[in-house]
Amino acid sequence: MAGDTFEERDVEEHSTMQESIVINHNHPLYLHPSDGPNSLSLGFQLIEMENYTIWSQAMEVSLLTRNKLGFVDGSIARDTFGTRFNHLWDRCNAIVKSWLMHNVSRDLLSGVMFHSSARTIWEDLRKRFNKVNSSRMYYLHKEIFTLTQGTSSVSVYYSKLKDLWDEYDLIIPAPPCDCEKSKKHLAHLQYQRL
Repeated sequence: MAGDTFEERDVEEHSTMQESIVINHNHPLYLHPSDGPNSLSLGFQLIEMENYTIWSQAMEVSLLTRNKLGFVDGSIARDTFGTRFNHLWDRCNAIVKSWLMHNVSRDLLSGVMFHSSARTIWEDLRKRFNKVNSSRMYYLHKEIFTLTQGTSSVSVYYSKLKDLWDEYDLIIPAPPCDCEKSKKHLAHLQYQRL
């Protein structure tokens, strides 16, 4: 070791430090061997404002199942676990970034690619596409009130109607309090759906 240069010792210490960190599958920095850049696919891509609500909900569920939601919601920052884990955080952040890039349209890719973290990508997409769009609300209302069963089965008709109402609820959620006004509002919504 006496003849080793500083760089050689630094590389050796870094590799020893990496080997000594053992984390289990419940740890947010754990990556399963199958967690590759293209291993998370929603089956559809973010295209524009019209599908942002559904896309973001699907992405949140997918990230939660892999214990990586904290990389986009900010609860797992680079300094959360200390400098000893920075290289693991960097790897996980890179994987989550790649999952986000894989699930946006080619037209949006250049705006996503150069962000430093999954969190900044998520926030940028939220700012650009999470707009309560009056035309989208009008579209949902029109679809809800003009939807007919036609030749569809009851279950298909009900599923379409429920999907429209669920998207409406995501765009404009009901008040979260238990006050009297909130209860009246929820009762009115239920009556509308009836």
